[in-house]
Amino acid sequence: MALYYSSTATPAGAGGILRSGAGKDHSLFTLSSASFSHGNDYSPTTFASLRASADSAPKARFVARRRESISVSQLGRPLTEYMSLPASQYSVLDAERIERVDDNTFRCYVYRFKFFNFEVCPVLLVKVEEQPYGCCIKLLSCKLEGSPIVVAQNDKFDASMVNRISCDTNQSNSLVQQLTSDAVIEVSIEVPFAFRLLPAGAIESAGTGVLQQILGIMLPRFMQQLVKDYQAWASGDTSRQALGTGEI
Repeated sequence: MALYYSSTATPAGAGGILRSGAGKDHSLFTLSSASFSHGNDYSPTTFASLRASADSAPKARFVARRRESISVSQLGRPLTEYMSLPASQYSVLDAERIERVDDNTFRCYVYRFKFFNFEVCPVLLVKVEEQPYGCCIKLLSCKLEGSPIVVAQNDKFDASMVNRISCDTNQSNSLVQQLTSDAVIEVSIEVPFAFRLLPAGAIESAGTGVLQQILGIMLPRFMQQLVKDYQAWASGDTSRQALGTGEI
Protein backbone atom coordinates (compact mmCIF):
# COMPACT_ATOMS: atom_id res chain seq x y z
CA MET A 1 0.00 0.00 0.00
CA ALA A 2 1.36 3.44 -0.84
CA LEU A 3 0.58 6.42 1.21
CA TYR A 4 0.16 9.79 -0.40
CA TYR A 5 -0.92 13.05 1.19
CA SER A 6 -1.76 15.93 -1.04
CA SER A 7 -4.34 18.66 -0.96
CA THR A 8 -5.02 22.09 0.36
CA ALA A 9 -6.24 22.47 3.86
CA THR A 10 -8.23 25.27 5.30
CA PRO A 11 -9.63 25.28 8.83
CA ALA A 12 -10.97 21.88 9.76
CA GLY A 13 -9.17 18.60 10.17
CA ALA A 14 -7.08 15.49 11.39
CA GLY A 15 -4.10 13.10 10.98
CA GLY A 16 -2.44 10.22 12.91
CA ILE A 17 -2.15 6.44 13.03
CA LEU A 18 -4.65 4.15 11.36
CA ARG A 19 -4.98 0.45 11.60
CA SER A 20 -6.98 -2.50 10.38
CA GLY A 21 -10.04 -3.95 11.86
CA ALA A 22 -10.56 -7.74 11.55
CA GLY A 23 -9.60 -10.53 9.29
CA LYS A 24 -7.74 -8.47 6.70
CA ASP A 25 -6.75 -5.72 9.03
CA HIS A 26 -3.74 -3.55 8.92
CA SER A 27 -2.42 -0.24 10.01
CA LEU A 28 -1.52 3.13 8.67
CA PHE A 29 -0.39 6.18 10.35
CA THR A 30 -0.60 9.61 8.89
CA LEU A 31 0.88 12.49 10.32
CA SER A 32 0.36 15.49 9.26
CA SER A 33 3.26 17.73 9.49
CA ALA A 34 6.63 18.63 8.25
CA SER A 35 10.08 17.34 7.98
CA PHE A 36 12.97 16.92 10.36
CA SER A 37 16.54 15.84 9.80
CA HIS A 38 16.44 12.62 11.77
CA GLY A 39 19.20 10.21 10.82
CA ASN A 40 22.14 10.17 8.50
CA ASP A 41 20.60 8.31 5.55
CA TYR A 42 18.25 11.05 4.48
CA SER A 43 18.62 14.77 4.42
CA PRO A 44 15.15 16.40 4.18
CA THR A 45 14.60 19.52 2.20
CA THR A 46 13.08 22.42 4.07
CA PHE A 47 12.59 26.02 3.32
CA ALA A 48 10.53 28.97 4.37
CA SER A 49 9.97 32.40 2.95
CA LEU A 50 8.26 35.50 4.18
CA ARG A 51 6.24 37.47 1.68
CA ALA A 52 4.48 40.82 1.94
CA SER A 53 2.79 43.26 -0.38
CA ALA A 54 1.67 46.84 0.00
CA ASP A 55 -2.02 45.96 0.14
CA SER A 56 -1.95 42.75 2.20
CA ALA A 57 -0.65 41.40 5.48
CA PRO A 58 2.74 39.66 5.34
CA LYS A 59 2.61 35.89 4.94
CA ALA A 60 5.02 33.21 6.07
CA ARG A 61 5.43 30.02 4.07
CA PHE A 62 7.04 26.87 5.38
CA VAL A 63 7.74 23.69 3.42
CA ALA A 64 9.38 20.55 4.73
CA ARG A 65 9.89 16.96 3.64
CA ARG A 66 11.07 13.74 5.23
CA ARG A 67 11.66 10.28 3.83
CA GLU A 68 11.82 7.28 6.15
CA SER A 69 12.69 3.70 5.15
CA ILE A 70 12.79 0.49 7.16
CA SER A 71 13.68 -3.11 6.33
CA VAL A 72 10.94 -5.66 6.99
CA SER A 73 11.43 -9.42 7.27
CA GLN A 74 8.67 -11.20 5.38
CA LEU A 75 6.63 -13.74 7.31
CA GLY A 76 4.03 -16.31 6.28
CA ARG A 77 1.89 -13.74 4.48
CA PRO A 78 3.63 -11.32 2.09
CA LEU A 79 4.10 -7.65 2.89
CA THR A 80 2.70 -6.68 -0.53
CA GLU A 81 -0.61 -8.33 0.37
CA TYR A 82 -0.71 -6.47 3.67
CA MET A 83 0.01 -3.18 1.94
CA SER A 84 -2.84 -3.78 -0.53
CA LEU A 85 -5.58 -4.04 2.11
CA PRO A 86 -8.46 -1.56 1.55
CA ALA A 87 -8.80 1.42 3.86
CA SER A 88 -12.32 0.31 4.79
CA GLN A 89 -10.72 -2.50 6.79
CA TYR A 90 -8.55 -0.27 8.94
CA SER A 91 -9.40 0.22 12.55
CA VAL A 92 -8.11 3.02 14.74
CA LEU A 93 -4.62 2.30 16.00
CA ASP A 94 -4.37 5.08 18.57
CA ALA A 95 -7.97 5.49 19.65
CA GLU A 96 -7.06 8.40 21.91
CA ARG A 97 -5.92 10.45 18.93
CA ILE A 98 -7.76 9.09 15.89
CA GLU A 99 -11.47 9.21 15.07
CA ARG A 100 -13.00 7.43 12.10
CA VAL A 101 -15.29 9.70 10.10
CA ASP A 102 -16.15 7.09 7.45
CA ASP A 103 -14.46 4.13 5.76
CA ASN A 104 -11.73 6.26 4.20
CA THR A 105 -11.67 9.46 6.28
CA PHE A 106 -10.09 10.00 9.69
CA ARG A 107 -9.67 12.86 12.15
CA CYS A 108 -6.36 13.00 14.00
CA TYR A 109 -5.27 15.10 16.96
CA VAL A 110 -1.58 15.97 16.82
CA TYR A 111 0.23 16.48 20.11
CA ARG A 112 0.33 19.98 21.62
CA PHE A 113 3.48 22.03 21.20
CA LYS A 114 4.74 25.56 21.86
CA PHE A 115 5.29 28.19 19.19
CA PHE A 116 6.73 31.43 20.62
CA ASN A 117 5.20 30.45 23.98
CA PHE A 118 1.74 29.94 22.47
CA GLU A 119 0.15 26.50 22.73
CA VAL A 120 -0.81 24.88 19.42
CA CYS A 121 -2.72 21.65 18.79
CA PRO A 122 -3.43 20.86 15.11
CA VAL A 123 -6.48 18.75 14.29
CA LEU A 124 -6.22 17.13 10.87
CA LEU A 125 -8.83 15.60 8.60
CA VAL A 126 -7.31 13.10 6.18
CA LYS A 127 -8.60 10.80 3.48
CA VAL A 128 -6.99 7.48 2.59
CA GLU A 129 -6.98 6.56 -1.10
CA GLU A 130 -6.02 3.03 -2.08
CA GLN A 131 -3.02 2.53 -4.35
CA PRO A 132 -1.28 -0.60 -5.64
CA TYR A 133 0.86 -1.87 -2.76
CA GLY A 134 0.15 1.18 -0.67
CA CYS A 135 -2.19 4.08 -0.19
CA CYS A 136 -2.50 7.76 -0.85
CA ILE A 137 -3.41 9.91 2.15
CA LYS A 138 -4.63 13.42 1.50
CA LEU A 139 -4.97 16.24 3.97
CA LEU A 140 -8.50 17.56 3.54
CA SER A 141 -8.39 20.26 6.18
CA CYS A 142 -6.56 21.47 9.26
CA LYS A 143 -7.92 23.23 12.32
CA LEU A 144 -5.80 24.85 15.02
CA GLU A 145 -6.68 24.55 18.69
CA GLY A 146 -4.84 25.98 21.69
CA SER A 147 -4.16 29.56 22.80
CA PRO A 148 -6.70 32.24 21.71
CA ILE A 149 -4.20 33.89 19.36
CA VAL A 150 -3.66 30.49 17.72
CA VAL A 151 -7.37 29.76 17.29
CA ALA A 152 -7.77 33.19 15.69
CA GLN A 153 -5.49 32.08 12.83
CA ASN A 154 -7.92 29.42 11.57
CA ASP A 155 -9.19 31.63 8.75
CA LYS A 156 -5.73 32.99 7.93
CA PHE A 157 -3.73 29.97 6.79
CA ASP A 158 -3.63 27.21 4.20
CA ALA A 159 -1.93 23.86 4.51
CA SER A 160 -1.27 20.88 2.28
CA MET A 161 0.24 17.55 3.17
CA VAL A 162 1.16 14.38 1.29
CA ASN A 163 2.43 11.11 2.70
CA ARG A 164 3.16 8.15 0.45
CA ILE A 165 3.83 4.77 1.99
CA SER A 166 4.86 1.90 -0.25
CA CYS A 167 6.81 -1.33 -0.37
CA ASP A 168 9.30 -2.30 -3.06
CA THR A 169 7.46 -4.73 -5.35
CA ASN A 170 10.75 -5.63 -7.05
CA GLN A 171 11.67 -7.44 -3.84
CA SER A 172 8.40 -9.34 -3.50
CA ASN A 173 10.20 -12.72 -3.45
CA SER A 174 12.92 -11.54 -1.11
CA LEU A 175 12.98 -12.50 2.56
CA VAL A 176 13.54 -8.84 3.44
CA GLN A 177 11.62 -5.97 1.86
CA GLN A 178 11.97 -2.22 2.08
CA LEU A 179 9.05 -0.17 3.40
CA THR A 180 9.19 3.56 2.67
CA SER A 181 7.27 6.63 3.79
CA ASP A 182 7.71 9.95 2.00
CA ALA A 183 5.95 12.94 3.56
CA VAL A 184 5.74 16.57 2.51
CA ILE A 185 3.93 19.45 4.18
CA GLU A 186 3.46 23.09 3.24
CA VAL A 187 1.92 25.84 5.34
CA SER A 188 1.18 29.42 4.32
CA ILE A 189 -0.03 31.69 7.09
CA GLU A 190 -0.74 35.37 7.55
CA VAL A 191 1.74 36.66 10.11
CA PRO A 192 -0.20 37.72 13.23
CA PHE A 193 0.15 41.37 14.16
CA ALA A 194 1.91 40.45 17.40
CA PHE A 195 4.73 38.81 15.40
CA ARG A 196 5.26 41.47 12.73
CA LEU A 197 8.06 43.20 14.60
CA LEU A 198 10.07 39.99 14.72
CA PRO A 199 12.80 39.41 12.13
CA ALA A 200 11.59 37.37 9.16
CA GLY A 201 14.38 34.90 9.77
CA ALA A 202 13.19 34.20 13.30
CA ILE A 203 9.65 33.43 12.11
CA GLU A 204 10.94 31.24 9.30
CA SER A 205 13.31 29.34 11.54
CA ALA A 206 10.74 28.75 14.28
CA GLY A 207 7.94 27.71 11.93
CA THR A 208 10.08 25.37 9.86
CA GLY A 209 11.66 23.93 12.98
CA VAL A 210 8.26 23.04 14.41
CA LEU A 211 7.29 21.24 11.20
CA GLN A 212 10.61 19.41 11.14
CA GLN A 213 10.26 18.29 14.72
CA ILE A 214 6.72 16.99 14.32
CA LEU A 215 7.52 14.83 11.33
CA GLY A 216 10.86 13.79 12.76
CA ILE A 217 9.07 12.32 15.76
CA MET A 218 6.00 10.89 14.09
CA LEU A 219 7.33 9.21 10.94
CA PRO A 220 9.85 6.86 12.60
CA ARG A 221 7.27 5.94 15.24
CA PHE A 222 4.64 5.26 12.61
CA MET A 223 6.95 3.04 10.58
CA GLN A 224 7.79 0.95 13.64
CA GLN A 225 4.11 0.51 14.44
CA LEU A 226 3.34 -0.38 10.84
CA VAL A 227 5.91 -3.17 10.95
CA LYS A 228 4.51 -4.49 14.24
CA ASP A 229 1.01 -4.51 12.82
CA TYR A 230 2.18 -6.37 9.70
CA GLN A 231 3.83 -8.97 11.92
CA ALA A 232 0.59 -9.46 13.88
CA TRP A 233 -1.47 -9.68 10.68
CA ALA A 234 0.98 -12.09 9.00
CA SER A 235 0.93 -14.39 12.03
CA GLY A 236 -2.86 -14.69 11.81
CA ASP A 237 -3.68 -12.47 14.79
CA THR A 238 -7.39 -11.59 14.55
CA SER A 239 -7.64 -9.63 17.80
CA ARG A 240 -6.26 -6.48 16.13
CA GLN A 241 -5.47 -4.85 19.45
CA ALA A 242 -4.32 -1.22 19.15
CA LEU A 243 -0.55 -0.91 19.24
CA GLY A 244 -0.53 2.78 20.08
CA THR A 245 -0.58 4.46 23.47
CA GLY A 246 -2.13 7.78 22.52
CA GLU A 247 1.32 9.34 22.52
CA ILE A 248 2.77 10.87 19.38
